[in-house]
Amino acid sequence: MEWSEPGIILGARRHGESSLLISVLTRSRGRNKGLARGAARSRGRGAMEPGTLVDATWSARLQDHLGLWRLDAGTAYAALVLEDPLRLGCLEAATDLVDAALPERQAYPVVYDGLLAVLEALGRDDTWASLHLRWELDLLGSLGYGLDLAACAVSGVTDNLAYVSPRTGRAVSMAAAEGYRDRLLVLPRLLGGIGRTNDWSQGWDLIDGLALTGHFLGRHIHPDMETPLPGSRTRYIDRMTRLMAFSSGSSLQD
Repeated sequence: MEWSEPGIILGARRHGESSLLISVLTRSRGRNKGLARGAARSRGRGAMEPGTLVDATWSARLQDHLGLWRLDAGTAYAALVLEDPLRLGCLEAATDLVDAALPERQAYPVVYDGLLAVLEALGRDDTWASLHLRWELDLLGSLGYGLDLAACAVSGVTDNLAYVSPRTGRAVSMAAAEGYRDRLLVLPRLLGGIGRTNDWSQGWDLIDGLALTGHFLGRHIHPDMETPLPGSRTRYIDRMTRLMAFSSGSSLQD
């Protein structure tokens, strides 16, 4: 059998002497793996990097076989941000997370569309960081673990939402959280909350948001592992945190 569809490379590693085992996300067929024979020796090896948009053709004798790739590279988004470590870190974090989170051969069109929007924004403007945060929230929803951030779980009010319960994933208002705020996750302004109550900037808001999504992603993606989330995501957040410690974060505009 054989099929063709545009896709996004999520990861590639050497397989044998000359082939690459490549993971590709497509809109209607989800995450798929296959071998690209000779790709490790090819002059186009550099184009087979995570974040590259490709025209992908997968073929195998049977549906459940590993299959072979024929990949024609399009936009290599990593090359567009190679000199910006924070943007490159975001790209690596996003592609690694998809590769770790999604089951194989199941369609997640919202995840695909959102990832493509993030990749395009990385090379275009300053909306990329907030788009990435909202995309992680959509990823949780697509996997069936969506958060309820519209109203307070205790009182039902829809204003002054400041926290999220780490157990239920539901929003909690400032008033309802009195007495146990230190046990709750901050609900950032970018996701409809009031954010930190002092010294707010969008950079810290992003960090709080990534802590929120990371908590629930970690609970549902390989929860039996000591470090269930990709190391590239941790490095991305660490880099952003260091940047915020020494600057106003003015480059992280929405």
